[in-house]
Amino acid sequence: MSERWARAVLSTYSLAGSLAYPVIGTYVAWRSSKGKEDPVRRRERYGRAGRPRPEGPLIWLHAASVGETLAVAPLIETILGYGINVVLTTGTVTSAALANERFGERVIHQYVPLDLKPAISRFLDYWKPDLAIIAESEIWPMTILELGKRRVPQVLVNGRLSDRSFASWKKRSYLAEALFENLAHVVAQSDLDGKRFAALGARPVTVSGNLKVDTPPPPADERELQALKRQIGNRPTWAAISTHDGEESVAAEVHMRLRARHPGLLTIIVPRHPDRADELVEEFSALGLKVSRRSAREAIAADTDILLGDTIGEMGLYLRLTEIAFVGRSLTGEGGQNPLEPAMLDTAVLSGKNVQNFRDSYQRLIQRGGAKLVRDRDMLAGAVNYLLLNDNVRHKMMLAGNATVGEMRGALARTLKALDPFIQPLIVKSRLKGTR
Repeated sequence: MSERWARAVLSTYSLAGSLAYPVIGTYVAWRSSKGKEDPVRRRERYGRAGRPRPEGPLIWLHAASVGETLAVAPLIETILGYGINVVLTTGTVTSAALANERFGERVIHQYVPLDLKPAISRFLDYWKPDLAIIAESEIWPMTILELGKRRVPQVLVNGRLSDRSFASWKKRSYLAEALFENLAHVVAQSDLDGKRFAALGARPVTVSGNLKVDTPPPPADERELQALKRQIGNRPTWAAISTHDGEESVAAEVHMRLRARHPGLLTIIVPRHPDRADELVEEFSALGLKVSRRSAREAIAADTDILLGDTIGEMGLYLRLTEIAFVGRSLTGEGGQNPLEPAMLDTAVLSGKNVQNFRDSYQRLIQRGGAKLVRDRDMLAGAVNYLLLNDNVRHKMMLAGNATVGEMRGALARTLKALDPFIQPLIVKSRLKGTR
């Protein structure tokens, strides 16, 4: 399949992950993503650099948002330790803030350029990366073709393909092959992901496991944690985390069902998008529930029903306040969210059945007894009730989840092994530059 032919197709359509839409749609979707862009740095989305390029070898590493950035953070630390410069691109304000907090000036952060030829060409002409590392499922066709044109090695790490994405690419196998043949290596999360990438024409493909497993548990400010624990006291708690539209309502209904059976019950709700907090407070208040907003530092009173975790970067705090966590985007949404963080923090994990994006992690947790799937609101209420009543069962789930995460570790080492042929020449190049 010729590159010229692929470019002809892409002049009309751009495929991002599993969705095909006109290129102008990419621009419109970006402009309409309220709250996810920094207007001061908008030029970066057109490939215009906001920082000078340092001398020496440079790796471009792309991670879409917060979850992907956290997953590749240990990999970035390793690369920095080799003395190689890193340009990290992400797509959201929250991931940009995380990159600044985690790496400071050690990494050059830029917003990822739009997948349009002028923007990508401008970006690549300026930064001249020696290697491009792409995290998870960020498949941007024009970017891949432009990197291939410049003979820049491209490696996909922590790669995954959801059921929907794979089905969509299979329908366009001719285009998938034309794109994936540009990838120098695909490091997949699971055996299934690896087989899917290979079926679409990627070569070579290896399996590493999930990089998220090799990240440390999310941190918590000890002072804040102890202050909240004093406010909560001995009250029974459970959490609904990373929730999407509709799942907060389910959590509130579960709370109302269970509070008579569990006096003093406190429900912790952490929406995936905190900018929905105002409407959630209004909804909960209309149900007669008393809400304490974390963003406003409102104290948890004896009659508080819901602690609303409407802050960024405090998941470690919320998970340390409970031993039961429902992980969202799995009942009313699709794909699920990462269950590994609660499992790392000794939490019994509950989830809906729509967990395709984290299938391998959930399968392992369920097999070991660290997680259970629920069908609907009624089943979730029953599961929370059962775990609150049965300390032994709850503690067994907590221990099993933590042990499962321990068994899954090693993805970082396997990823670094796959990257070694591409990074070693850059290490030599960096050392030679330092001796001049």
